[in-house]
Amino acid sequence: MTAPSTAPAPPSRGGRWIQQWDPEDETFWKETGEKVARRNLIFSVLSEHIGFSIWTMWSVLVLFMGPEYGLTPADKFLLTSMVTLVGAVVRVPYTFAVAIFGGRNWTIVSAALLLVPTVAAFTVMEPGTSFNTFLLVGLLAGIGGGNFASSMTNINAFFPLRKKGWALGLNAGGGNIGVPVLQLAGLAVIGASGGPRVLLGIYIPFIVVAAVLAALFMDNIENVKNDTGAAKDAAKDAHTWIMSFLYIGTFGSFIGYSFAFGQVLTNQFGRTPLEAAYVTFIGPLLGSLIRPFGGWLADKYGGAKITLYNYVGMGAATAVLIAASMEKSLALFTVAFVVLFVLTGLGNGSTYKMIPGIFQTKAVAKGLDGEAAAAYGRRLSGASMGLIGAVGALGGVGINLAFRQSFLSYGSGTGAFVAFLAFYAACFVVTWAVYLRRSASRSQATSSASEAKPQLSYAEV
Repeated sequence: MTAPSTAPAPPSRGGRWIQQWDPEDETFWKETGEKVARRNLIFSVLSEHIGFSIWTMWSVLVLFMGPEYGLTPADKFLLTSMVTLVGAVVRVPYTFAVAIFGGRNWTIVSAALLLVPTVAAFTVMEPGTSFNTFLLVGLLAGIGGGNFASSMTNINAFFPLRKKGWALGLNAGGGNIGVPVLQLAGLAVIGASGGPRVLLGIYIPFIVVAAVLAALFMDNIENVKNDTGAAKDAAKDAHTWIMSFLYIGTFGSFIGYSFAFGQVLTNQFGRTPLEAAYVTFIGPLLGSLIRPFGGWLADKYGGAKITLYNYVGMGAATAVLIAASMEKSLALFTVAFVVLFVLTGLGNGSTYKMIPGIFQTKAVAKGLDGEAAAAYGRRLSGASMGLIGAVGALGGVGINLAFRQSFLSYGSGTGAFVAFLAFYAACFVVTWAVYLRRSASRSQATSSASEAKPQLSYAEV
């Protein structure tokens, strides 16, 4: 894009609302936009990080809940499944909230709301509490899953297309790290013979700090305000649902395994909560750290290509898990599970990079260019991210329910892993057929010679 002779006026900071925002303008980006975008990214990551920790709190709390709590393994898998479900569902309204209230304003509110499930869990966490009470309080923790959707929608608007893969990967990866950080905190508490209330108490002041810092240092962008109609357009687009399916395979796996890994180790391999806690954080940590790298690879080589190869790796790792589960090899099982976590993180970064690229491609196909194409892409990709994130998180529900049924039926997780392998194969086929199939590209090239309407090619998204 050719830079104008003068940079756009600096953004207005009155009331923390930015009136002008054009990150695709290179002059604006270098002189004003980059600094503001990075500042918002930092504090968005902090809030999302705490949100992930609260959402996945019960994956650690159930390890504290020994026989004196009266819960069966099936009860615990059901509990974590329902927490995951709420986290998936609330992602849709959280996405709309950014458009209605502004990214900064909603970050403050969503961070402060995390006090509700944390204080509630602190109050009821003791033997003798009924399973229904634990289930109700666990459902409240699901609101932490919504922070991801609002954060990604907000940050998507701050960065230019050429930077989105890295920025969204960093934002999401920093949030995802909330899972292993929570598990490490749980390990420290268990190792120090502390109770679950100690772990909950640690997070209460951090929630307050995240809300205060968002109020002090973040901004709202005016031109993404009050555009909830974009969600309807995104919901009508087939690519929103195709990418949702693919995101089930990557993020759904990440969050589902994050909840289930410790329980599988304790129930299938007889590990104590402390022994399980020593290894459960490793997979989520590496999966979180590599997510920005997945976005970077997608920026460089194309998100569809990285996603396709990633599903090959996920399928191979799952096949090894099936073999390790059947042979009851704890060492091989643990290594393969950690590798699978890494691949889910890599795929998370590459799939999310695909989203803005897809809608930018559609904008060009409509005959748009410059800021008009960028605005169209931001509008629909921002709205679709909430829907894709919500549907993708439902994969975590499916994983925990699959493990629950597998343990009820076979006494191990082997049956669940077979189902996961079949699903990853389906994701591979969909990625190839929709975004990389050469025959589709040749067909488009042929038809473009006889049609004036531009044709879509997604090979580089």
